[in-house]
Amino acid sequence: MKRSAVILLHLGYWFTYILLVSLFMLISTRGHRTFADMLYIWLVSGAGVFSFLPGLLGFYFFYGLLFTRFLQTKKFPALLLFGALGMLGSAVITLLVLSIPGTWGVHTDWREVMWMTIFLALLAGVHGIIGLVMRGFISWYGDIRIKEELTQKNHATELALVRSQLNPHFLFNTIHNIDVLIEKDAAQASLYLNKLSDIMRFMLYETKTEQISLSKELAYIEKYIALQKIRTANTDYVHYSVEGETGNLMIEPLLFIPYIENAFKHATHERTANAIRIQLCIEAGRLVFDCENRYSLAPHPIEGANGLGHTLLQKRLALLYPNKHTLAITQQNGIYKVNLILHTHEN
Repeated sequence: MKRSAVILLHLGYWFTYILLVSLFMLISTRGHRTFADMLYIWLVSGAGVFSFLPGLLGFYFFYGLLFTRFLQTKKFPALLLFGALGMLGSAVITLLVLSIPGTWGVHTDWREVMWMTIFLALLAGVHGIIGLVMRGFISWYGDIRIKEELTQKNHATELALVRSQLNPHFLFNTIHNIDVLIEKDAAQASLYLNKLSDIMRFMLYETKTEQISLSKELAYIEKYIALQKIRTANTDYVHYSVEGETGNLMIEPLLFIPYIENAFKHATHERTANAIRIQLCIEAGRLVFDCENRYSLAPHPIEGANGLGHTLLQKRLALLYPNKHTLAITQQNGIYKVNLILHTHEN
């Protein structure tokens, strides 16, 4: 929700509250109060402080602190405890303001003070609950907007990614390499053809869901690397490793492959040892993805992720993993390196 809309919502709430209290005062005096009387009550007399201050304190204590600290994190016992303390604190602050010497003054009889404290605390509590409801509504509305934006951006990004994966060069080169391999080793060629079929099936069907298992994503990456390695007889051209257990981890599809494609696109000659290094570490609560490739120092730039661009990929990460990822890209001394850390949780 836009900031201006939130401000208007707050102003509307307090205007409505003041209007209702003013109407109650007019009705209780049978309409004998004038507009000047109401201004005096709200701006000069202690009645305005008595009616408005505890509600203001309670509302924003619940709205600003208790919602984010306890309600959103489902810490309900702490919410009740600090809610009661906030109500009592709002009442005490109001009584202290009313007892400032030379202003309004309050009765000193302890029974009256006790009942006033209870009433003010309840008034603060009512406003506090309304504050929680309002904050919950704003948060809920914001989540809907974020999900809508995520869906739209995801569809556009995934379409671009799928088009990137199905680029003619990769398909033609792979099919050509398999065709050449048929004459040398038909069984091996058949194996690679099945891998290509699995890759196309994965891109066309598996990526339609919001999340897939990490094990499926890794299986796809392994097949993609295997097909790329057909181009060279250098067994040390690519170093790929996975550390840790995938377990039940779920991730959004096609998160890593753009960077892997970029590595193959810009890596140095196939005869170079360790020209490409890809590593994924599965740790407690996070995934650490490293992808680096050696590139020629000739004066031609390296573009990000097979033409998709870093901006699009970074936007996708920001939408899918807000405040839950770290992306670092460096390019120096002939080595292009991507380090992506995702903070995850098991379903």
